[in-house]
Parts: sequence; C-alpha cells; structure tokens
Amino acid sequence: MFELPKWAKEILRFNSIKSQFILEGNVYDVYPIEMKYTINQTDQGLVSEETKEIVTLRLVDFLGILMTQYEKYDMVVSFEPIFGFKLVKGDPESFKKFVRENPNKDGFVPAILSRAYEAIEGMVNTSDFHIVVIINFASRLREVAERDIQEFYYKMFRLSQNALPKIAPSNDSKHPKFNVVFILVDKETDLPAWYSVDNHKVKVINIPRPDNIIRRTIVETLLPRMNEYEKIKDNPDKKEEIIDVFIDNTHKMFGTEIIGIVSLAKKENISVLEINEAIRRYKVGVKDNPWAKLNWNDIANAEEILKKRVKGQDKAIKKACEIIRRSFFDISGSQFGISSSRPKGVMFFAGPTGVGKTELAKAITELIFGNQSSYIRFDMSEYSKEHTDQRLIGAPPGYVGYDAGGQLTNAIKQNPFSIVLFDEIEKAHPRIMDIFLQILDEGRLTSGRGETVYFSECIIIFTSNLGVYDMDIHGNKIIRVSPDMPYEQVETEIKNFIQDYFKFKINRPEILNRIGENIIVFDFIRPESAKLIFEKMINNVKQRIFDIRKLKIEIQEEAYRTLQDYCTKDLSMGGRGIGNKIEEIFVNPLSTLLFKLNPNEGQTVQIEKIYQTDLGWELEGRILDVVKTS
Repeated sequence: MFELPKWAKEILRFNSIKSQFILEGNVYDVYPIEMKYTINQTDQGLVSEETKEIVTLRLVDFLGILMTQYEKYDMVVSFEPIFGFKLVKGDPESFKKFVRENPNKDGFVPAILSRAYEAIEGMVNTSDFHIVVIINFASRLREVAERDIQEFYYKMFRLSQNALPKIAPSNDSKHPKFNVVFILVDKETDLPAWYSVDNHKVKVINIPRPDNIIRRTIVETLLPRMNEYEKIKDNPDKKEEIIDVFIDNTHKMFGTEIIGIVSLAKKENISVLEINEAIRRYKVGVKDNPWAKLNWNDIANAEEILKKRVKGQDKAIKKACEIIRRSFFDISGSQFGISSSRPKGVMFFAGPTGVGKTELAKAITELIFGNQSSYIRFDMSEYSKEHTDQRLIGAPPGYVGYDAGGQLTNAIKQNPFSIVLFDEIEKAHPRIMDIFLQILDEGRLTSGRGETVYFSECIIIFTSNLGVYDMDIHGNKIIRVSPDMPYEQVETEIKNFIQDYFKFKINRPEILNRIGENIIVFDFIRPESAKLIFEKMINNVKQRIFDIRKLKIEIQEEAYRTLQDYCTKDLSMGGRGIGNKIEEIFVNPLSTLLFKLNPNEGQTVQIEKIYQTDLGWELEGRILDVVKTS
C-alpha cells in the first residue's frame, strides 16, 4: 500500500496553518506519489473509471499532484529565475489572469523579479481560487538578480505575515486554507536568517534522501522496465529477493540515481537477475571488473607468491590471504546481509617498523591487479591536525581549494579498483577517524564538492606501530614488546594495546568494531628471516645492474659472509635497517669500483673482498676474463 513521504504528510498537516513553506535539502531528486486519473470507456456507452498509478516525479510536479489531488487546490504555479512563471496544474485561462501574458513555446511567461512579486502577491491574496506558488531554484536567485534580491525577500517576508486563509468558491471544504508559497532551496541558510527565524507564518521542512520505504516504492515501479523481468514476474520470493538487494545496495543514494541504474542496465543489456552488477557499474563508472579477471591459481597459491617478496611473516601472510580469498568471492560482510557495499576487504597491519607491512601491501596489489599502479598510499602523519581532513575529501564550498577536490576522493574516483594504504594510522587526528568510519561502514565517501565516491571495489589497509612502544608519564618511550618474546606473546600484547587505544584513548570503539578480527600482527625480523631478506635485497641490486648496464655481479663467499654478518647483526630497524646497511657497505662502494674497473656490457665483475677503512667501506674486485652475456 502506497504511503506518502513523512515530509509530504507534514505539508498536508500545516497548509491551513502556515502561509509559506521553505523546503530544503534533497530538493533536486525525484519522489514517488500515487496519481489518480479517470479512464473513459465507450463499450456500451460512456463509462468513467478511476485508476490509481504510482509515478516518480520531480519535486515541482510532485507538489502539483500533492496539492491538487490530496488537498483540492485549483492551481499550482511555479516561478523560476530568468525563465519566469509556468502552470504546473490547473486552468490555463485562470493562469493568464495573474501573469497577464500568453506562455511561450516552452510554457513560460518571462518576468523580472519585481514584476514576479506582483503576480505572486495577486495569487496569494485572491479569494477566487486556491492557488499554490512554487519558487524553484531559490538558492540561485542571488546569482541572477543580485540587485533586486533583498527587496524581493522583504516583500515575500511581508507577504507571509499579511496572507490570510480563505475559502475559495470552487472548494467544497468549509475550512479556510492559505494560498501557500513553497520556496525551494539547497539549504535554509541560502535565505537571510531573519526570513525564517521566529517567523511563525513560515514552516521549514527538510527533505531527506530517500529512506528504505521510499526506495522500495521507486524500485517496485521501475523493476518491470528491466531486462528479463518476466523471469521473476510470477515468482514472488525471487522478486522480493531482488528488490531487497536493490534497496540494500542503494543506501543513501538519490531517487534519480536509482533511475540511472535502471537506465544503465537497459542500455548495457544487464538482466534484472544481475542487479548487483548494474549497481556496481553505476557506482564505479567502469564496465571492466578486475576482480572478475583474477587468476584462480594465483589466488589459490597466494601464500607462496607473497612469501617470495615478503620474508619471515608467514602467519601474517596466511591471514592476509584468507581476506583476499574472501574478497575474491565477494563475501566480505555477507554475514550481516545478502548484499553489502562495504570495501572488498579490510586489513589492519600492526607490528614493529621495517618488518614488511608496506611491502606486503604492495605485493598484494601486484598479486591482484598485476602491477602496483593501483596502490594508493597516504602517510597519516601528514594528517595530524584537525583541519587536514579537507586534504582527503576537499574543502567545503566557499573555501580556498574547493574546486580541486580531495586527494583521497579524487584518487578513488580516478581508479575505483585500488588497494588503499593508510600508513601509521595512529598519527592521524581523531577527527580523521570519522572519515574511516564512513568508508568501512558504508563503502562510500562524499567529497567537499558533493560528489560521492565508492570504496566497494577497494581493499583498505591500515598500518600501525601501536603496541610496540608506550609512553610514560614523562613522555619517554617504553618498549612493550621485543624480539626476545615469542610471536604469540607479541601478537597478544599488540592486539590488547590496539583495543585499549581505540576504546579508551581516542574513544573510537566503533572503528575497532568495523575492523573486526582483521588485525594482522607482524613478527619481529628473526635471524633466520634476516638472512632471507638480505639475500633478496642483494639479488635486487645485482638484477638492477644487469637490467641497466648488462653487467653481472658475483660475490665470493668470504665477501658475502662479511656483508651478511654486518647487515644482519642489528635487527632493531627491521628489513629497512638491513637495506640501509646494504646501501652503506655494498651499493656505495660498488659504484666506485665500477667506475674504477670500467667494465663493458656483458662482462662479469667479481667482488673478492669487503673491508673497512678510516674513510669508510671499500670493495676489491676484478673483471673476469670470460665474457658472460646471459
């Protein structure tokens, strides 16, 4: 059974009490309403039959049906800046009596603001008809009529005070009602504050985005237009299932967007049975879906692939791969409902510095998307101030940089299929956490420009050093976990600290709740893992030289042991520390040696000795006699 939106019921309740209504908020959307009309049949005489149909209309047309059919007004007239007056509902000849001209080919009677007020005043004060006047796009009046706007507002304010309810001859009701004026604005503050504050003749009504009930009504009216609707037409259970999916996946979307989804589905021949795909394409604006092209074997063997790049973090990799496979089958969050617009996956990488958290994020990106171009990183230490949220989502209207948009929203708009890494999340201002809550809960974010971007095709990764250190009352660092502890103890200590941090320190338990059991604790770099990391980094250097200069580097055993022992004896800085030592002891002196030997392409340089002098580290080596080109 059809039910009017709550805000429409409020209009009907107050139209005999208030002379003007300011409608603000979602005023550019479409709205469902039950329209009544009569069908005349000529079979065996003239027969009149009243029919009801639910239609979806823009606000001006919606108000036209609402006020004429539900409240029996005689006429509804709209006024738009520049374009003038237009009859929405009612008798054209009666309309001409007030505007005094014939409409143009588009149905408008042009009128400047001063003349428009005279016509509006005549409509409001007439006792011959019950008339509704709609001032549309009122938020734009200042741009197109700045000189006359203040006088117009004053006259309209005065009119709201002087207007009286009337009983028109054409109306059967014995109760007087106002010839009401609707003023449609983006937000109430687009009008002068004095216009509505303490003005008891004016009612301000906010029109919200469509709720579940309104979206259901719109969906039910549009569903028969979709491809292959006949397959579910006579199957109530399947039809209801698809309607529920449609409603769930269009949470906080506009009615016009729902119409857009149906139009897109028809254009691209998407079946009603694949409504999720139509919604996905509308949100991300991309037909190709990289998730659907993932190599089954790569995902099945993800642990082995990731271990080649990230050493010594087998347990963290296993947990990450479980989330990746869950994302592959699109069942993240499915326990909360049959559909979800949340991100594909969420991971919270915690642990000491330099242990492979960022490297694993890059490796996951390459595994899923084939390269690292879909890897987006934000250093959250740059967002430690309250106002820096504007850098992520963009400045609000009227502020410097408004047109540029936000760094995060722009990045996702350009590439909706991404791995988004928020590095060192604990350094972000707590206000930034509210942005993450919206992303994790709804899978969407609205930029300062009012554009909505969707994270439903992203994997969100947070990294943090929380729990590794704490601060005493004097501000000194206290080590909470160390390499001497077994991994299980490190994991427990860090997870407990993270929970306390979100629950009590920043008072954001809801963020922790959205992350759920996706906290992945990385272990310290242990000696056996350090050797693997060292070997991988040395091979990276050798491969780089071969790729660029076609030179092969060989390191003799004694030199290799010297390198390895020096680079892996101190693991306090993790894998990054190993890399820094390799640069100091190997990469820098190797550059000097290559200039000294001046080898040709295809030759092999053998490193025979590594030693330290007063001036730093040096290498001894020679060019082998045998030319190698492989």
